[in-house]
Amino acid sequence: RIEFSGREFALAMDPQQRLLLEVSYTALEHSGQSPEQLKGTQTGVFIGIGFDDYARRSVTSGDPTLIDAYSSLGNTRSIAVGRIAYVLGLQGPVIQLDTTCSSSLLAVHLACQSLRAKECNLALAGGVNIMLSPEPMIGFCKLKALATDGRCKTFDAQADGYGRGEGCGIVVLKRLSDAIANQDNILSLIVGSAVNHDGQSNGLTAPNGSAQETVIRQALLNAKVEPSQIQYVEAHGTGTRANS
Repeated sequence: RIEFSGREFALAMDPQQRLLLEVSYTALEHSGQSPEQLKGTQTGVFIGIGFDDYARRSVTSGDPTLIDAYSSLGNTRSIAVGRIAYVLGLQGPVIQLDTTCSSSLLAVHLACQSLRAKECNLALAGGVNIMLSPEPMIGFCKLKALATDGRCKTFDAQADGYGRGEGCGIVVLKRLSDAIANQDNILSLIVGSAVNHDGQSNGLTAPNGSAQETVIRQALLNAKVEPSQIQYVEAHGTGTRANS
């Protein structure tokens, strides 16, 4: 059960925070973990959040009279993640990150590393994005990053940008040995991952094919998987001209 004051929950809190709490509970319930029994455990939280659209109605609106005791906490990204740990009483690592498009996947990568290092015994990992303000959309339009028809035409010669979307996703992660011992319902196994950066390329937002090849090879090496064993690839194609 989650309890907040009416003003804090209804007005001051970024909807992204509320959604993260709701989806975290749902993910735990679907995984067979009792949220009430996690209090005081070494459970980590790793969440990607990139935008503060809701803050524009209060803390960054330019009107100081709209700021109150709740609005600052309700519109801080780190608090959004820390609130999950606070409500559930979790005492593992709590990390908020923003690496734009890769945020939620990097959250999963870091959660896996934390589990392997035994910093935590269970982890919630994912990301959230809700569009509540026109400013980011205007900025992306100025960058010519958005498709004129709103459709993301990945790997297509007609690619001219991507379409923005909203959502929240959380996965519950545990070491395989622990999941087997606890007779958990195992839906998937992460056998390896890797992370790097493009470094210098043709532009700040332009992809670097060589760097992407390097990170894929490293992920395969970490997973001890041969390229010939891969049967399905889910690509991050933004539908920009560089990905056509």
